[in-house]
Amino acid sequence: MRLATPLGILATVSAAFAYVGTVDPNEPGHYPVCPLLKITGAFCPGCGGLRSAHAFIHGDLGAAFSANAVATTGYFLFAAVWVIWLVRAWRGQPLRIVLAPVWWWSIGALLLIFTVVRNLPFGSALAP
Repeated sequence: MRLATPLGILATVSAAFAYVGTVDPNEPGHYPVCPLLKITGAFCPGCGGLRSAHAFIHGDLGAAFSANAVATTGYFLFAAVWVIWLVRAWRGQPLRIVLAPVWWWSIGALLLIFTVVRNLPFGSALAP
């Protein structure tokens, strides 16, 4: 029973990735356009995430990273945290991830910098 939650999360994430792996986001009409991109023409930190997931599922890490470097890094981070969570659940220990406020602010600052740079001409390599 203690493994139900991490295994349920894995099943949900796997189903979402399977869908994105099957339904190509590079073909128009399957997914909605990012509202920020549609209204302002600017890329948000998540823009390219579906294309990144699609490439990741198909084993093309270069294309996944090119579509959205933050999302691709997040896939690996999620996998690492999930494995730790599963091991701790197996041992009957709770998963506690405690980050000091400076870490949360740093993550927010990195996302903001990533968003700004990918929208500037010299940061076009980060654009999806």
